[in-house]
Amino acid sequence: MVNLLHAKKMIVIIIGALLNALAMNLFLIPANVYASGFTGTAQLLSSIFGGSISTGILLFLLNVPVTILGWLKVGKSFTLYSFISVVLMSLFLEIIPVYQLSSDILLNAVFGGVISAVGIGFTLKWGASTGGLDIIAMVLSRMNDRPVGTYFFTLNGLIIITAGFLYGWEKALYTLVTLYASTRVIDAIHTRHEKVTAMIVTKRAEELTEAIHSRMLRGITMIPAKGAFTKEAKNMLIIVITRYELFELEQIIKEVDSHAFTNIVQTTGIVGFFRRD
Repeated sequence: MVNLLHAKKMIVIIIGALLNALAMNLFLIPANVYASGFTGTAQLLSSIFGGSISTGILLFLLNVPVTILGWLKVGKSFTLYSFISVVLMSLFLEIIPVYQLSSDILLNAVFGGVISAVGIGFTLKWGASTGGLDIIAMVLSRMNDRPVGTYFFTLNGLIIITAGFLYGWEKALYTLVTLYASTRVIDAIHTRHEKVTAMIVTKRAEELTEAIHSRMLRGITMIPAKGAFTKEAKNMLIIVITRYELFELEQIIKEVDSHAFTNIVQTTGIVGFFRRD
């Protein structure tokens, strides 16, 4: 069962990396429209260097120190799968030729953003990431409770402003179109919310609590509950997690109590301690 899960995750990561590379080489790079995060940074640096260093190689080099940081601070599984995703995407970027399918910059911006987002969304949904800022966000979430959205906004803002100065503000505006399209698609497939709240109704609360605490540094609130129809005594576990931990939580629940009812809702803000020491 575990090997099957890893095999499925690898297949999703490969497809996600391929979709990202296709979006870059067939839509975004030919139109000089930029992606978000480290991918957009690598794309921008490649343009600045006149294409002498490819986007794929730069993406790989940018992610090496981040991967080391993630390995030390986040965890081996999440970081390893994320780095595999980066390596595969860098490889696909080198293999797939840069070819312009359409001369319409709006079509390139929208399709590039949507195709890339499908790859990113399913990669996140299966407990990995596309590296870069996602790993940095995960590290920051383990260290403190500052909003990681600020870091995403800052880097993407720098990409847009630099693109505007280099290629004109029209390109920068179309980059915004790409970012908007990708964000909406990722939100539909997975979630772009920084934190979510899971409300788990289960008859095996003690076992589930122990399993969660053994694999995640998060506090849990337990509330007595009773089924309205069956009248069975149960408990509701309430836990706030980052979006990167959602896959791990889902796997724990399936392993301990596959009959548990779980409701995942967006968390707009929290007050008090978020991290369990």
